[in-house]
Amino acid sequence: MAKKIYLDYAATTPVDGNVLEAMLPYFTEKFGNPMSVHGFGQETLEVIDNTREEVARFLKSSPTEIVFTSGATEANNLAIKGVLRSFYSIKRKPEEKPHIVTTSIEHHCVLDSCKAAQKDGSAEVTYLPVHKDGIVRLDDLKKAVRPDTVLISVMFVSNEIGTLQPIEEIGKMLSKINAEREEEKLPKIIFHTDATQATNYWDCDVRKLGVDLLSFSGHKIYAPKGTGVLYVKKGTAIKRIQDGGDQEYKMRGGTHNLTGIVGLGAAMVSLNDQKNREKTKKQVEKLRDYLIAKVLKEIPKSYLNGHKEKRTPNIVNFRFDDVEGEGLLLSLDLEGIAVSTGSACSSGALDPSHVLLALGLRHEQAHGSLRVSIGKHTTKQELDTFIKKLKVTVARLRKISGNVLAEFK
Repeated sequence: MAKKIYLDYAATTPVDGNVLEAMLPYFTEKFGNPMSVHGFGQETLEVIDNTREEVARFLKSSPTEIVFTSGATEANNLAIKGVLRSFYSIKRKPEEKPHIVTTSIEHHCVLDSCKAAQKDGSAEVTYLPVHKDGIVRLDDLKKAVRPDTVLISVMFVSNEIGTLQPIEEIGKMLSKINAEREEEKLPKIIFHTDATQATNYWDCDVRKLGVDLLSFSGHKIYAPKGTGVLYVKKGTAIKRIQDGGDQEYKMRGGTHNLTGIVGLGAAMVSLNDQKNREKTKKQVEKLRDYLIAKVLKEIPKSYLNGHKEKRTPNIVNFRFDDVEGEGLLLSLDLEGIAVSTGSACSSGALDPSHVLLALGLRHEQAHGSLRVSIGKHTTKQELDTFIKKLKVTVARLRKISGNVLAEFK
C-alpha cells in the first residue's frame, strides 16, 4: 500500500518528538497539581512558569500577560466576551451599547462570538468586507470606527486562504486613533488578533503589532491539542468569562492542563530558535511556490484564491472550474492523500465557505475549491505525487460532470 500523504497542516500538526519526550514524565512521575502548595505542586508550577516565560519571549511580552487556555477557540471567546463583560462591569445607561468591528473572513469562533453578542443585544457589530484578494483595507476599517467602538478583531493569517492581514499597520493606525479618543474622553479601542495560523512563520512581537490581545493554539505548532494562549496586555479592560478557581491570574479558572502546557513550552523553545525558524520558513515557502506554479500550469481552469504574494508559506487554496471540492477531497482521500475543502458541513447541509464567498466567488466556484496546507515534514516527492493524483482526479470528475450535464440536455 502506498504511503499516506498529509497535506492538511492548517487543520493540525503532528506532535514533535522532542515535545512528546518533554511531556512524558508529567503523565506519571511529575503529576502534582500546580496550585497545590506542597512539593509535588510546586515542582509542576515551576515548569508552567517556564512555559509562560518561553511564550512571553516569543511574543516579546511579560510572562504575567500570558493566559493559558484550551486552545484558540477559548482564547478568542475570552477576548471578545471578556471585553464585553468588562464594559458592562460598570453601570451603564440602557441606551449605551458597545460596538465591535471585525472582518467577514474570521474563524467561526470569532464570528459566532460576535453574532451571539448581537443576538442577545449586548453589542453591535460591523463585519468588514475584504477585497477579492482576501485583504481588508485600512480605509474601510477607519470608516467603520465609531465613538462607541470598544474592540477591533482582525485575524493575522486566514486559516482558509492563507492571506496576510496588515496587522502592524492597523496597530499603528489605532494608536493614533486612540490618542485622539483620549483627548475626546472616548474609551480606548482594544485591538485583538487571532494569530493561530501565524505563529509558525511570522514575527508575533506584540509591541510591533500594536495589539492588546493575541490568541493562538498549540496544535498548529507541533504541540498537543487542547492547549492555547491568550496574550493580555497589562491594563487591558477585560474580565474573566469562566468562573472557578484563581488560576491564570484569575482570568481562567480550572486545573491546568499540565502535560499540554509542558508540550507547548517545548514547542515554543523551537519557535524561539530564530535561525531554525527562518530555515523552516524558507523551506516551506519554496515548496509552496513549487506547488502553486505546478498546479496552475498543469491543470486547466485552475486558479489561486487569495493574494498572490501577501500570503503565509504553508496554506494554498485552489479553485477548479467544473469540479466539486467535496468530490475532490473524498477522491484524494481514497488515494491516501489528506487535504481539506473550502466547503464545510453545517447542520447537515453543505454550505460554501463564508471566506470564499467574501472574496466575491459564486457558490459553485466556492464549492470547487480545495485547501492544501504543508508543513516542515512535507517533501517535494509528496507534492509531485499529490499533483499527479490531482490531475487525474480533476479530469475524471470533470468528465463525470460533463456526462451528467449532457444527459439533462
